[in-house]
Amino acid sequence: MAEVQEQVIIVGAGPSGLATAACLSQFSIPYMILEREDCFASLWKKYSYDRLHLHLAKQFSELPHFKLPSSCPTYVSKKDFIQYLDEYVSHFKINPAYGKSVKSAVYDEPTKKWKIQAQNISSNEVEEFSCRFLVVATGETCDAFVPDFEGLNTFAGEKIHSTQYKNGEKFREKSVLVVGSGNSGMEIALDLANYGAKTSVVVRSPIHILSREMAYMGLFLLNYVPFKFVDSLLTFLSKLIYGDLTKYGIKRPQEGPFTLKVKYGKYPVIDVGTYQKIKIGVIQVLPGITSIRGNDVVFENGKEHPFDAIIFATGFKRSTNQWLKGDDYLLNEDGLPKPSFPNHWKGKDGLYCSGLARRGLYGAAFDAQNIANDIKTLL
Repeated sequence: MAEVQEQVIIVGAGPSGLATAACLSQFSIPYMILEREDCFASLWKKYSYDRLHLHLAKQFSELPHFKLPSSCPTYVSKKDFIQYLDEYVSHFKINPAYGKSVKSAVYDEPTKKWKIQAQNISSNEVEEFSCRFLVVATGETCDAFVPDFEGLNTFAGEKIHSTQYKNGEKFREKSVLVVGSGNSGMEIALDLANYGAKTSVVVRSPIHILSREMAYMGLFLLNYVPFKFVDSLLTFLSKLIYGDLTKYGIKRPQEGPFTLKVKYGKYPVIDVGTYQKIKIGVIQVLPGITSIRGNDVVFENGKEHPFDAIIFATGFKRSTNQWLKGDDYLLNEDGLPKPSFPNHWKGKDGLYCSGLARRGLYGAAFDAQNIANDIKTLL
C-alpha cells in the first residue's frame, strides 16, 4: 500500500484534535486526522455517563472560531455539547480517518518528515503515512486505568470502569462502591444515590470541594490577580460553605486548588450535590482499599464491607510513549508535556501536542490556536 503524505497529521479526533483541525483550516493548511475509534469525540459519545455536564461555564469551554449557542445553559449538558461538536465538525468540514490505530511515529532525518504506521482496525493491515508536522491530540483521557488491587479477580459482583457507566438504574437497592474521588467518581456516587443504590465512595487523598460558582469566580479572578491569592480566597470560601470535612472522612490538601491543578493536574471537586448526600449519610465515605476477598472489600482502617458492584473512577493512562519514538523533549513517560505552561505545546522537528496541559477545553482551544499559528509561520 502506498504511503499517504500530508502536510499535518493530527492523532486523535477528540475536542483538541477537532480544534486543531479547525484552526488549520482557517489558514487553508491541509491536514489529516487519524482516529482509532469509529467516531469523533468518542469519550463524549460512547464512554461518558448520562448526567454529565461541563463543570466550567460555557465561555471557558468553547472551541476556537465557533461559539456555543446562546440557547445553551451556563453549564452545558452532555447532549448539548455533543450536538455542538457535531455542528463544529460539520461547519469546518472535518473528516477524520476512523479505525486507524497509530502503532509508531518516527522522525526521519533525511526527509525531515514524520513516518507513521497505523493499523487499520477493520482489515488489520498496517498503513503508512508521512507528514512534516505531527500533532499529538490523543487527550488526557486516553486509556481507561484500573489499579490492580490484591484479590480483585476474586470479586464476584459487577466491576466496571467509569467509562462503562451510564446511569444508576440497574444498581437500585444494590450496595455499590465507587473507587476514586475526582469529579467523575463524586458525580457517579451522586447519581447512584439518586437511583436508590446503597452508595459508598473511596476518598483516599485530600481533596478540595468547590461549588460551580466558586470555580467560576476563581477563573474570572485569575485574569486580574495572582493565583495564590485566588487559592487563599477559594480555600477560605470552601471552609465557610462546607465546614469541617474531616468528620465525613475527607481532608483538605495543604496546597490550594489552583496550585494543585497547575503542579500535579489534580482538579478540585466541583460539587453538584454529592456533599449534601455525604453530610446526611446517604453516601458513605471510605478510606483506601487494601485488598478484596470475594464480595468483601478491606479498607485501610481495617474494616471490611460487602458490595454487589464496584465502579472504578480511577482515571486514565496515556499510551503515547508506546508509539511516539525518538522524542526526548516534549512528552514524558506518562504522555504529558515536559515543558511548563504556556510553552508546553511545541516540541522539536515539527512535533506538537494539543489538549495535554491539564487545562480542559479552555487549554485545548489555546493549544490549537498556537499550533496553527506556528505552522503557518513555518510554511
